[in-house]
Amino acid sequence: MKFIDRTTSDLLAAFQSSEPTPGGGSASALAAAIGASLLTMVAGLPKPRTSTDAETTSLSDAGARCRQLADRLASLVDADSEAYEQVMTAYRRPKATDEEKAQRSAAIQEAMRIAIETPLEVMRASSAALEQGTTVGRRGNQNAASDVQVALELLGAGLRGAKANVEINLGSVKDAEYAARVRAEVDHLERSAATQTEAARTALR
Repeated sequence: MKFIDRTTSDLLAAFQSSEPTPGGGSASALAAAIGASLLTMVAGLPKPRTSTDAETTSLSDAGARCRQLADRLASLVDADSEAYEQVMTAYRRPKATDEEKAQRSAAIQEAMRIAIETPLEVMRASSAALEQGTTVGRRGNQNAASDVQVALELLGAGLRGAKANVEINLGSVKDAEYAARVRAEVDHLERSAATQTEAARTALR
């Protein structure tokens, strides 16, 4: 059974176990998925702060987008664990001959890229959800302001946690050009998320 399909108690037990998965990457995806889900909930509450059809549509669209992102982030809970397993499988490849060593090295590099792209996608989805936070914060039911604040915190935590996983895996990548591109995107996503979070908090005030 996938981690995301387990009961909350079973999932927490899996995080508490001595098994390496699910780990921090899965936890980051889960935190962000809950954050995006909260924004979806607030966007759908009755009595929103809208006065025109355009504002109502904007809030509805924001909620729909957050729902899509929550689903994507939920799928990344298991994807991160699967990426880790691929890395471990690559490291377990034989290395008795020069050919085996070369094949093992190539497999490790390929697996590392997957292990980087998964948390990088968590960062992308988290940032995209944060982008909707301003609309939800400004137009959503004002009694749910604390829910929006919690959502922003969870999305930020998910993004920062995913960043940590990207950075630690980049240390094993030999392709300097690829690593540079990833670092540039990570920096961009982090700066963008900070701007979006501040805008959403301002909208709540």
